[in-house]
Parts: sequence; structure tokens; C-alpha cells
Amino acid sequence: MKPQQVGIIGAGIVGLAYAWSAAQRGHRVTVFERSPQACGASIRNFGMIWPIGQPAGEPHEIALASAARWRQVGEAAGIWVNPCGSVHLAHRDDEWQVLQEFHAQSNSLGFECELLTCDEVLRRTPGANREQLKGGLFSPTELGVNPRAAIRELPGWLAKQFGVQFEFQTVVTAVDDRGIRTANGRTWSVDRAVVCAGADFASLFPEVLATAGMKQCKLQMLRTVSQSSNWRIGPHLASGLTLRHYHNFDVCPSLEPLKARIAHETPELDRYGIHVMASQNNLGEVILGDSHEYDDEIELFDKTLIDDLMLRELQKILHLPNWSIAERWHGVYAKHSEVPLFAADPQPNVHIRTGTGGAGMTMSFGLAERCWNRWSAVAT
Repeated sequence: MKPQQVGIIGAGIVGLAYAWSAAQRGHRVTVFERSPQACGASIRNFGMIWPIGQPAGEPHEIALASAARWRQVGEAAGIWVNPCGSVHLAHRDDEWQVLQEFHAQSNSLGFECELLTCDEVLRRTPGANREQLKGGLFSPTELGVNPRAAIRELPGWLAKQFGVQFEFQTVVTAVDDRGIRTANGRTWSVDRAVVCAGADFASLFPEVLATAGMKQCKLQMLRTVSQSSNWRIGPHLASGLTLRHYHNFDVCPSLEPLKARIAHETPELDRYGIHVMASQNNLGEVILGDSHEYDDEIELFDKTLIDDLMLRELQKILHLPNWSIAERWHGVYAKHSEVPLFAADPQPNVHIRTGTGGAGMTMSFGLAERCWNRWSAVAT
């Protein structure tokens, strides 16, 4: 494939992934971002690279490929990437049953994981609440990053290493066969454009996105103060509530009874899509969350009730030296109900790539590589 002039709209994780893959192939890349720096869902998440949460087969393989690229960019760019792994904690008998069922199938499904007794969990992490702890499922494939730092450090590295040009505070108003036009009156000639505009369904190609089966999802999250005395949580920790959220566990026969029990005991958790997890960044802060509200349910202001419910459930499964909350926020991302990435090609060499849902940090690098491999093969 001959070098092309490539325009990327959006400097979130999806746009940066497509920019990196393009630049590695020798293309001349310009990234357009309407804000002074990325400020959407790409910086408002746990920083979990989470292959364990992807369904078996191609989604899981893409997540593993993406994790490998995170390790690569961490080493090359000096970005903090923590190979911490993850532990799903079981504090109820039905949660422990689901974990055992998943582990029994894990090798045949392509997952690398290990069942842990209560004592083995506690040896891996001081963050698990030992009260009523049945055991856990450890996976070594998960990574931790600090999304606020990583998403804002990647542009500098891409510019220095590959000559990627970044046009921040530049609003793109049109993309077509004549190029990319911006609100300041400029036109940029490109051979290929990739629109990675996240949850913005209105600005570019609204007629495509209106019928795409996309929805917006709002999540609320919290961050503790930095834990003292160099206390580290170790692996990412997920509660039994997450088993009903991630589709890799759909293969477990005991999952439906577990879902029914949660719906009966705590319907408020289903009402707000709450499933709790925790990760720790390089600053020692513990990131806590999260919730899920969709489309018409989304409000500008956050709900204190959701924060309270999350903390209630987190304190059942976690032990933290300091629960003081330093920050609360929400993010909004685009999600498709059926595919891990919404892809549309409304015009020749114009591509829409969005809708990674809550898996943007996990999937984007792998998805971008797959797309560029396909485009390169077609062009040769």
C-alpha cells in the first residue's frame, strides 16, 4: 500500500489507535480534535485493559492483541502500563459456582485463568474483604494504565516518533471526497478519513448514526485519595455483580439463577446498571465504579443515590485503608448492542469507527490493527 494522507477525526483512544496503526505503515497522519485535549470517555474510565471481559473467540483475541500493543507503547513511549492481572471475587455461593463453571471451560475457550481459594486471594491482594469470601478467579492478561495521563501523552509520542500532526481546538464540519473541512475555513486534502467521534452522533454523518442501532451510555465513577504507605491493591478487583455484565460468563449454566437472585434482592442495582470494580493507578489512587444509564435516562447532573449504591456494594467486597473520596465524575460513551465496534463506510475511503462501548481502552488498538490490515490488503 503506497503512503497515503490520512485524516483522523477524534483524539480519544479510538482515534489515537487508528493514527498509530496508520503511522506505523508509513502514512502521513493528521488528527483533528475539537477540544484542547481529549476530554471524553477515553479519560473517564478505570484504565483497565480487560481481555477477561470479552467473549471467547475473535473479541477475546482482539483484546489480547490490543493488550500486547499497550505493552509495546508503554515501553516505547514511557507510558505507565501495569501488568497487574485481575481477580473476580466471590462472596456468595452462586458467584463461586459461576467462577468454577467458567474455569472448567476456560482452556477450551482460550482464556488463561486460575481458581483461587480464599487464602490464595488474600495472598495476591490486600484489597479483598475476607469476610464471607469464598474464593476468586485470577487472570494474568489484564493491564492497568492511567487514562488521563496515557491519552494525553500518546499524541506527543506519535508526533515525535512518527510525525503525526495534531490539530487541537479544530472543529471538523464536513468530510467527503473533497477532503476534510474545518470551522476555521480550511480544507485538508486526504486520501482516507476515519471518523472516531465517540458519542457525538449529531455532527458528522448524523443520517448514518441515526439508524445504526447506537445508544449513548452514561457511567458514574469515583476516585479515592492516594493510599498511604505505598499500599497497593495488586490486581484489578471485580465483584460478583460483574458476572452478569460481561458476556464471557454467558457460557455458565449458573449465571441465570445468579442474575435472578440479584434482581430479587437488589433491583436498584439493575435499575442503574451497577456492577462494581476497582483499580489503582500509578499515583496510588483507587478508581471505583460504575453504573450504566442509557439514552433518555441520561441527565446532565449525577445522582448521589448511584454513588451511594456503588460505595455500599464496594464496601462489601473490598478492604481499603482509606475510603476518602477525592473526586466524582461521569462519562458518556457510544455503544452498539451487537458488535464491539460500529463500522460504516458512507463514502469511498471515508470510514466511521465508533461504538466500542465500555471496552474502548481494551479493544481499540487491536481493532485498529485489524482494519488497517484489511485496508492495506485491499490496496495491494
